[in-house]
Order: sequence, then C-alpha cells, then structure tokens
Amino acid sequence: MAEVVGMFLSPFLQVFFERMASREFDGLFRGRKLNDRLLNKLKIALSSVDAVVEDAEDKQFTDTSVKKWLDEMKDVIYYAEDILDEIDTKDLQLKLDSEFGTIASKVRHSITASLFVNKIEGEIKDAVDKLEDLANQKGALGLKPGTVGRNPSERPPTTSLIDESRIFGRHDDKNAIIKSLLSDNGSGNEMEVIAIIGMGGIGKTTLAQLVFNDDRLKGHFDHKAWVCVSDPFDVFQVTKTIVEKLGIKKTKDKDLDQLQSLLKDELMKKKFLLVLDDVWNRKRADWELLSKPFNSGAQRSRIIVTTRDEEVALVMFASETHRINKLSKEDCWSLFLKYAFHDGNSDAYPELEAIGRQIVEKCKGLPLAIKAIGALLWSKLGVDEWDKVLRSELWDLPIEETDILPALRLSYKYLSPHLKRCFAYCSIFPKDYKFEKDALVLLWMAEGFLPQPKNKTMEEVGDDYFFALVSRSLFQRSNDEKYTMHEKYVMHDIVSDLAKFISKKFIFSPEDVCSHEIPSKSTRHFSYSCKNIDIKKFAAFHEDKRLHTVLELNPDRILILSEKQFLLPMIKTLRVLIISHHANITKLPYSIDIEFILLLESCCLAKRYA
Repeated sequence: MAEVVGMFLSPFLQVFFERMASREFDGLFRGRKLNDRLLNKLKIALSSVDAVVEDAEDKQFTDTSVKKWLDEMKDVIYYAEDILDEIDTKDLQLKLDSEFGTIASKVRHSITASLFVNKIEGEIKDAVDKLEDLANQKGALGLKPGTVGRNPSERPPTTSLIDESRIFGRHDDKNAIIKSLLSDNGSGNEMEVIAIIGMGGIGKTTLAQLVFNDDRLKGHFDHKAWVCVSDPFDVFQVTKTIVEKLGIKKTKDKDLDQLQSLLKDELMKKKFLLVLDDVWNRKRADWELLSKPFNSGAQRSRIIVTTRDEEVALVMFASETHRINKLSKEDCWSLFLKYAFHDGNSDAYPELEAIGRQIVEKCKGLPLAIKAIGALLWSKLGVDEWDKVLRSELWDLPIEETDILPALRLSYKYLSPHLKRCFAYCSIFPKDYKFEKDALVLLWMAEGFLPQPKNKTMEEVGDDYFFALVSRSLFQRSNDEKYTMHEKYVMHDIVSDLAKFISKKFIFSPEDVCSHEIPSKSTRHFSYSCKNIDIKKFAAFHEDKRLHTVLELNPDRILILSEKQFLLPMIKTLRVLIISHHANITKLPYSIDIEFILLLESCCLAKRYA
C-alpha cells in the first residue's frame, strides 16, 4: 500500500494512506485473513475520488453541490481514520498481551482479535460503499481529473495599466519604491530585486502598477516590461513573454536557449525595469535559470516582484522588501465611496453613510474586500439592503459578487496537503483570536496532522508548517502590545472566513456556540468559551462517538459542570481535551478512551497518556 501514497493530493487521502502503510496496520492483519479483495476495492475507490479532488477543491467555492460532495468525501475519510485509530489501539493491546499476558489471556485475546478483524472488515466495507457511491456522482457534478498547476482562467492576467483615481493610501509606499529605483547608491550589482509582499487582496499589484506608470521613471530606464507570472511557473513561457514585451520579433519556433540569447543581446549594457507580478514559485534553480540573461544589463537595473510568500523574495535574492500595510480608516472610506456610489459621493444618501462606515470597518483595511463590497452595494441604495449586508457574515455573500474568496483560494490551493489540513483546522478559533505558535503546533501534533520524518522531531515539522503559513500571510503577527513577552498571531477575518468555509461542516467554534446552530453529526472538532457557552449545546454530543477535539478557549470565569453534563459518554476518538478551568472535574470516566490528551495550563504544557 505504501507505493500509492505519493499519488494522492488531498490532505485527507494522503494522511490516510500513510497510516494504512504503517507497521501497525500490516502487523495486526497479517495472517488474520483480512479480505485482500476488500482492501483492493478500498484502494480503487479512494483513487477514483482522489482523481477529481483537485477539481472539486476549486469548484467548491462556486458550486454548493460540489462543496457538499467534497464534505461527504472528507466525512468518509474521517470515518476511515477512526477505523485506523481502533486498529492502532488493538495492535498495542495485542503486543502487550503477547509480552505480559498469561497463556489463557493470550488465547482469549486471540479470539477477541479475530472478532475485531471481522468487525473492522464490516466497517471498511461500509467505507468502500460510501466512496463508491461518491465516485459514481462525479460525472453528474462535472468533476474532472486534476492537473498540476493552476488553470489560467481562474485569475485574469494583470496589466501595467491602472486608474489612479481609484487608489488611496499608497502614496508613501509608491514614493519609497520610486526613490529606490532612481537612486544611484547601491551595491554596484548589475541587477537588483525589489519585493512587494503582502496577503492576497491587499494591493501588491496595484502598488506595482502605480510605480511602473509614474512619470518620474520616464527616460530613466532603457527598457520597461510588465509580466504577469502567476502559476504554473514556466521558465520558457516567462522568458518568451519578456522577449515579446520588449518588442523583439521572430520568437516563433525558438527554444529556451535561443530566446535567452535574444534577451541577453537586447539587454546588453542597457538599464531595464522588469515587473514580475504574482510570483508563487519557490524553486531557486528556476529563478537562476530565468535570470541568466538579466546579468547582461547595465548597473542599477531593477526587477520588482510581487508575492504573498516571503520565501519567494529570499529565493530571488531580493535586496529590498516592502511589506504592505492595511489601509487607514479614512483611506478605506474614500475607496468605498468610489465603488459604492455612482458619483463617488454619499451626500445624496446621508442615511447610508453610518451604515457604510460600519461595513467598511468590517473589511479591516483590505482594499479587495472594500472594492468587492462597494461594487456589490453600488446598485443597492436602500437602507434595508445595506443594513442586511452589515448584519450578514461576509462569507454569506454570493461569491460571484464579492470576489473575496477567489482572491485567497490560490493561497489555499498551493499549500501542501498537510498544510491545507493544518490551516483548515484553525477555523476552530474565533475571529481575532490570538494564538501562540507552540500551542498550535501541539494541537496539530495531537490531531495527527504532522508527519514524522527521520531527521526531524514533530515539533520541528510543526514549526516549519507554522512559519510556512506566516510567510504566505495566512497568519499575521499580533500588534497588541500586551503580548510582548510571548509573540501572538492572528488570522485576518477574511482568512478566517476561508478556513471556516473549508471546514465548517466539521468544526464547531465559539461563533457557532453564540448562534442558534446545533452541532452536526459530522462535527469532529468542538471549541467554546466559558463566557458564551450554552450547557444545552453539550447535549448534542452525548450520542456522538466521533469527536476528536474538545477545546476550551479564553475562559474568563470558572465554569461548573457536572461529569454527566460535560464528559461526553462513549467517545472513543477524542484526541484533544482542554478543560483546565473546570473546577469540579477531578477524573475522567472509563467510558472515554483517549488516544492523546492535550492539557494546556498556560501555553505549551503537553502530556501523553498511554
């Protein structure tokens, strides 16, 4: 089974197959007549649904039927993972019996093991049936086998043109970069790279456009070219585009060597400005290959790169980085006026201004969100309609009209499978929740999200994952001064909405607790705060045997719960339990079989229980 692990792109499926390839799974069933035909059917069924997972992950944002199909697939994989948990536990019991048990107990447990295998075979068959049913639906949903790389139609290509009348709050950023471009003070290198870094939708491309079109640059560079890179990163295609943008003809039927020779000759001893917009590629070898012709240019030639990923800037040896901040309150309002009102003026609609300012505040300084919401409200000039938008969750707005999720979905799409799952899990935190790296890494460890390589500890892998999400602007450092001793991080509201959208069926958070929602049967992760918990919510879990997480967040008072009220009977799948502020709970009942209990008293205290 191990050889198929690399085939799978879905985070759920990849993790599942890695566990099926483990010694525990193989050791328990060797010689116990597990139906090989059944396992092969499981492999085929998983392969069939996984072939279209990439397409489904893209289409889930705009097609509710596909989202439902994808959630059902994840639900089955959760179910299958719980089966593997049972197998791991039984394998440990058998090993202990073999080592320490009496002859009678060994015989008794051998019989029990045979009964267990029969039970597990029935559960695997149930999973196979569900997966085969899902596989049969993929044609009707229009799902197609995925391909590596992004479909170019997902994001229209950018150009260097811009309407400056609709830009606010980037004057200082523009001047700083212009000053650097015009400066003759530097390292003396033939070429320097300036990186513009920020989260999706914050205005990186807009800033690059402002710089590229500034009149102060006229006559300063012999050549200027704008190239939208995006993904997949193809050195040949990017080089060909640059050559064509510089007006070099006869590029047809040229190979990479010929194109680079043309580009090198054109740039020889000339000062150039090249903008590479929306770069995702983190392979240094690709950058070194692409940049070979650039070295023929004159000193103080410049390349501006826009990216969400700080590692891209490192790979491209950026000499300067400009991290874009969110817009000020007044700049946000000025931008909103341009998009929400026909003439860019709210004087004719005084009753809408108070509502509009509250809506703008919800956008948290993100230009993309402001423009999208403003454009949505442009044709809706009634108080009731604006108030409805104000009271709605941003994510509940039609995706085709807001365009907020499409701006972030690329950040999610190009995460590794394990990173996707770690990111989606963070929807267990409410918006604006401040978390520490070490505490979150421990949660990922307890949930089994982190692989165990030979040359690193799981904590080290978790650190790598955490800072990978930071570098993509999905996590941001908190600016709250009271957290100077222990650095805290937050997710922007729109990023939090993305995580919530992906995992909503499986995670029940404090925001859900405050609403009238009742946890679904698919809920695997449950978090709450003492200040808003409704004891009745726990009742929904009493008959549910599939919870993986019970997580208490930010308690500001001691919550008194009886053992019957809180400790959820018959749960055998619990991996995380944080109840440090429940004063009257002194023991766990035997009905809870916890594989991994995580107790956090301050930030990072973890204990494993056999």
